[in-house]
Amino acid sequence: MKRLTTALLATAVTAGALAFALPATANAATQATTAVTAGSSGYDYDEYWGPYRSSNHRAKATGWIGVEWDRHQRSNEVHVKGKLYDLDHRTYRQGGKCGYVKFQVNHFGDDGWSGGKAYKYCGAGGAKQFHFAEEDVRSVRVKVCQIGLHGSYPTRCGGWEYLYTAESE
Repeated sequence: MKRLTTALLATAVTAGALAFALPATANAATQATTAVTAGSSGYDYDEYWGPYRSSNHRAKATGWIGVEWDRHQRSNEVHVKGKLYDLDHRTYRQGGKCGYVKFQVNHFGDDGWSGGKAYKYCGAGGAKQFHFAEEDVRSVRVKVCQIGLHGSYPTRCGGWEYLYTAESE
């Protein structure tokens, strides 16, 4: 993409049409990216999410969510994929903690949120991949925190971020 952009810019400068070529090139690139991510996955709804971070920016999560509805539009299956990053380079003696990401799911017919999935990764500078699927989902939200190496209670959490709501489709 960088090579293509450089070639397009060089051609535009040579032709003396730089002012007109850049907006058209940017628009075409945006349209091409949207077409690849939104329609070619086979899902009825799909979107990249994040990055979302802990309140102190020492943990981060990014990913993708895809929703596939049955042919009667009464039931769905939601897939969430992503990476959890541990960005805390302090030692555990210095107070360093692990990255932690928690998901909550609201199913059709439920009034509240279920516990969902949670992932922990300890390895400063590295990342852990995750994937889960749920059926009959109304909404999904995510929160990124830190957690001690042997801890069971997350700290330094960012806010809840909504990844998907069926009503918004």
